[in-house]
Amino acid sequence: MKKRRVLIMGAAGRDFHNFNTVYRDNPDYEVVAFTATQIPNIEGRTYPAELAGELYPNGIPIHDEADLTKLIMELQVDDVVFSYSDVPHEYVMHKASKVIKYGANFVLLGGEPTMIKSKKPVVAIGAVRTGCGKSQTTRRVAEVVSSAGEKVVVIRHPMPYGDLAKQKVQRFATLEDLKRHDCTIEEMEEYEPHIVRGSVVYAGVDYKAILDQAEKEADIILWDGGNNDLPFYKPDLFIVVADPHRVGHELSYFPGESNLRMADVVVINKMDSARPEDVSKLKENIGSVNPNATVIEANSPVTVENREIIAGKRCLIVEDGPTLTHGEMKFGAGTVAAEKFGASEIIDPRPWIEGTIAETFEKYPDIGHVLPAMGYGGQQMKDLEATINAVDCDVVVIGTPIDLRRIISIDKPSVRVTYDLEEIGSPDVTAVLKPFLQ
Repeated sequence: MKKRRVLIMGAAGRDFHNFNTVYRDNPDYEVVAFTATQIPNIEGRTYPAELAGELYPNGIPIHDEADLTKLIMELQVDDVVFSYSDVPHEYVMHKASKVIKYGANFVLLGGEPTMIKSKKPVVAIGAVRTGCGKSQTTRRVAEVVSSAGEKVVVIRHPMPYGDLAKQKVQRFATLEDLKRHDCTIEEMEEYEPHIVRGSVVYAGVDYKAILDQAEKEADIILWDGGNNDLPFYKPDLFIVVADPHRVGHELSYFPGESNLRMADVVVINKMDSARPEDVSKLKENIGSVNPNATVIEANSPVTVENREIIAGKRCLIVEDGPTLTHGEMKFGAGTVAAEKFGASEIIDPRPWIEGTIAETFEKYPDIGHVLPAMGYGGQQMKDLEATINAVDCDVVVIGTPIDLRRIISIDKPSVRVTYDLEEIGSPDVTAVLKPFLQ
């Protein structure tokens, strides 16, 4: 039988996982290319032979998604597999329509074929959109598991932006490990909060190899999902976070709606800053597609060091990059803190943006008057630092998951905002985890 020729559309994460779990050792298919979007400098590279397996001795080329239609025709592609996340349903079908026009099938892989089964219990944390509060939910779950005397190991959704072969399996137990693996800001934002709380974190490219290592030191595997993607591991408990600030998105984004429908537990976060009518509508939407899910209500309170220096000051707000860009949020914890503690003005950074940061605003023109902490590579980090230091403001309010001052130099007064999950009443995280704790 003739092999089906496959192209995988991705963004350096789900695409590689889909290949590894479904196509790598499958003689019925030949993956002829990956395409990449969103991640700088990934196109033009190769998925290396040492990761691609015996069927691909030369590896697999990675192209810019802008070349998709040309690649379908030139490579005689039979199936195009869509393998990235946090996009509107309409966006997915526009891509499908383009693919179909040029004669290929448009494929969405289900969760089951791509979920690896662990020997240890798996608690998976996902979300319906980027920026819902999944990270603090994951930290809260890790805290409850650890307090019960169980060894939790966190496995994070991939962000392999460097040397893919070297990133096959990465283990992070100390902050020094972040430097050793040459982590980007985006990676540090996800790994560091776990590390400083005593949890070991794994990430990388080959998630079967990662699981094999993690199981050796874990009582419970905690899957820390990203980009509202489906879990890479078969969950024994699936917790999904929803955001009342973007009510309706839980039913209109891929694969966020799938996560919502699959969830055992749904956390409604940020209730302390949401409108009651939006919370009510979100509850209605959850019930319409997953009436059997356990619903946990939660706040996301902010804590600010030296908060007194915000009052009456002109503030530059630096927020989590992905939350503002493809997450489409207009504000984050930094904005909440600045308004709460009396900032006189939120300064629009756009007159001072530098280099690749300007490109980010061009691609996402609706970001508004806050600065996304973009740091997918060294140049973006340099441009972020230059932009912050150029902005005419009194105080920099840092609302990112890590303290940016540890990795870039800020030449003006600054404060750090932190945030955690605060459950309201019952049921709570402890209650839903009880069956997994001794």
